[in-house]
Amino acid sequence: MVVEYTAYDVKAKKKVKIQNPKPVKMKNGRWAVKGTSPATGINVFRILSAEESKKLHK
Repeated sequence: MVVEYTAYDVKAKKKVKIQNPKPVKMKNGRWAVKGTSPATGINVFRILSAEESKKLHK
């Protein structure tokens, strides 16, 4: 199951699909997705909800 995540690209000022998404566990224990923006190539980051993180680890 491939899930597409979106994040806000600050440079392009719009939401974009995250390229090369990688799950990351933050210091506080929550999960996030880190990747790059197809519009500008900068790093984008999205904190996942509890429901999304459960789907990530199934």
